[in-house]
Amino acid sequence: MVFSSPVFLFIFLTAVCIFYRIIPTVTAKNVLLLIFSIAFYTYGEPKAIVLMLISILMNYFFGLAMKPENKARKGVLAVSVAANLIMLGIFKYAAFSAEMLNKLPFVSVAVPKIALPIGISFYTFQAMSYVIDAYKNPKYIQPKIYKLALYITFFPQLIAGPIVKYYDIAEQIDNRSCTPEKTARGIRRFIIGLSKKLIIANTMALAADYVYGLDISKLSVPLAWLGAVSYLFQIYFDFSGYSDMAIGLGAVFGFEFRENFNYPYISQSMQEFWRRWHISVSTWFKEYLYIPLGGNRKGKTRTALNKLIVFFCTGLWHGASLNFIVWGLINGMFLLLESYKIIRTEKMPKILRHIYTMLAAILAFVFFRADNLTDAVRFIGRMFVPNGNSEQTAMFMQQLTPMYIVMLVMAVVFSMPVIRKANEKLSSGKYAEKADICGYAVSFVLFLICVITLSSASYNPFIYFRF
Repeated sequence: MVFSSPVFLFIFLTAVCIFYRIIPTVTAKNVLLLIFSIAFYTYGEPKAIVLMLISILMNYFFGLAMKPENKARKGVLAVSVAANLIMLGIFKYAAFSAEMLNKLPFVSVAVPKIALPIGISFYTFQAMSYVIDAYKNPKYIQPKIYKLALYITFFPQLIAGPIVKYYDIAEQIDNRSCTPEKTARGIRRFIIGLSKKLIIANTMALAADYVYGLDISKLSVPLAWLGAVSYLFQIYFDFSGYSDMAIGLGAVFGFEFRENFNYPYISQSMQEFWRRWHISVSTWFKEYLYIPLGGNRKGKTRTALNKLIVFFCTGLWHGASLNFIVWGLINGMFLLLESYKIIRTEKMPKILRHIYTMLAAILAFVFFRADNLTDAVRFIGRMFVPNGNSEQTAMFMQQLTPMYIVMLVMAVVFSMPVIRKANEKLSSGKYAEKADICGYAVSFVLFLICVITLSSASYNPFIYFRF
């Protein structure tokens, strides 16, 4: 079940909202959300629900073992991290590992065919966050398993994040307010995310899928750039759209989730880009991997190694493929080059800093999107080596439909904080009430457009569903 589906919008969400408003106590509301969250996951992954329940039960007992009087708690922590990573490794990386081993001489192992459970990367990291937080501070030990289960399975962010760290939400499980204002704000945020996905991301996806689906020998420079730029905006509006919906749904039920994107495409360096892009995963790796490795406290060489390890793991977390690993390492190398002033962005004019950052992001995302490393390298080559004919020109122009051009302009505009700044200015002035009414009217119109789009669009899942 996906957020951008009629079943979710008009049946599942309607039902959970009605029951949530009827039930009076927080405890009952939590049980209700847990039941619906398990149903949400079971609808799409009926077999994988067993794995998720095992993860919950396993980490519940690991958490109980974090009590200060337990002298073996540090060892239990190590076992818990290993157990979670082994589970993730078996279901996500077993086939990839076997394929890599088979590339070695005189090695031949069977490649297991294991289906990847949806959302396993996200809920495994959240479960690990709970145990680690409980180890750091025993006040986070959760004695009631249904509350921990709610944290791990909560359907707004179960499938594709954002990754919610336990200490951020522990208090909210027991104490949260669900006011009409917060609910209205959450609904508007959800509609914004839904619009990003259905209106902008899916339009960009048509062009990106078309170009990346072509034989690379048929790509001209304009076609290659069209595909790369289209994917740049597709992945941003697809993933930030899902995050908006998750944050909005959280607010509807009284939860406050941290932001996951902060206009990364206005960045002036790759360091800034990663402070704004997929914030929940970058901060997770910073807190639970980079700092435990020593962070920047053990000299320049160790710091550089720690950063490369983090970005290697970031790439690998995204998928069992060399492409994702290379994508992560490319980003890590740019951060190192900037950190050690080999690339001195502060010496560049502002426009050049932005061009450099976007160019680095676009080229890195080619590795993220391409089927394999060879295709990625060849694709990038086609972006810079002139090679075209009248047939390729016609293929390029065919993609420049009025709808695509309008959505491309909107993608550029909405990737900048133009609307946010306008809202802030209007909300603090004498037109605040009218601006608020206008905002609700726009949200209603956007929702109608989304419903119409749903009735005619083909299935296009969120990109991060496969991670």
